Amino acid sequence: MTTHERDHEGHGGREPQPRHTHLSAAGLRARGWTPGMVRQLLGEPDMLVGHPIFQSAPRTRLYLMERIEAAERSEEFRAIAAAAARRSGAARAAAARRRREVLARIAAEPMDVPRLAPDRLAALAVEHRNRREEEKRTLGRWRRGRGHAAEPATVEGAEPAALNRWKVDYLRHRLTRHHQVLGELYGSTGRAAAEELLWRRVYAAISEAYPDLAQECQRRLLATLASGRRKLGCGRGPGLG
Repeated sequence: MTTHERDHEGHGGREPQPRHTHLSAAGLRARGWTPGMVRQLLGEPDMLVGHPIFQSAPRTRLYLMERIEAAERSEEFRAIAAAAARRSGAARAAAARRRREVLARIAAEPMDVPRLAPDRLAALAVEHRNRREEEKRTLGRWRRGRGHAAEPATVEGAEPAALNRWKVDYLRHRLTRHHQVLGELYGSTGRAAAEELLWRRVYAAISEAYPDLAQECQRRLLATLASGRRKLGCGRGPGLG
C-alpha cells in the first residue's frame, strides 16, 4: 500500500499523475532494492499501515520517498547495488551450470529395457498389476478399515488396451534406477527439465524395444508431461506420471 499526493498544477488540461510519498517493500524491490539494502540504508520504516480488510494481517511497512531517493543518490547505494547485481549474476550462472549437469546426468543414464518374449511379458505385466492392486487394497483397509475386493486380472481376460498399459507399467517399474536418480535430484535446479528428459528417454526406449507398445508409450508420455505442467502452474514440480 502507498500514499500519494496529487500535483494540481496545470498539465495542459491532462489529469495530473500521482506522486508517491511512500513505498512498500514490494515497491522497493521493483526499484532494485534487496532486503539487506533496506535494512542497511533505510532501517526502520517511516509508517506502518494495517490491512484494510483483514485486521489480523501483518502491517505494511512504508518508507518515505524522500529518504529512498536520497539513499539512491549516495555512493553507498551504488556500491551495494553493484555488489548485489554481481552476486545475482553469479547465482544465475551457478544455477544454469547445475541445470546443465543435471540434464547431462539424465542423458547419460543407460536405458536397459528387458527384452522378453510376448507371453512372458504379458504374464509378468498382469502379475505386477495384481500386486499393485493388492497393495492399494491393503492400504485402503489400513486407512478406512475396509478394502475393495476385486478379482485378480488374467492375461486371457484382459482387454488389449489394458494389457498394453500394464506392460508399460511393468517395464517402467523395471527401470527403477531412474526413479532413484530423480529422488537424488529432489529440489535441484533443473529438476523439471530433468523429469521431462527422463520420461522421454524411458518411453522412447520401451517403444524401441517393443514397437507394439509405442502408441501406449506416446499416450502415457503426453499425459505425464501435461500433468507435470499443470502442477508447475500450481507451484509444484511435475509428477512422475
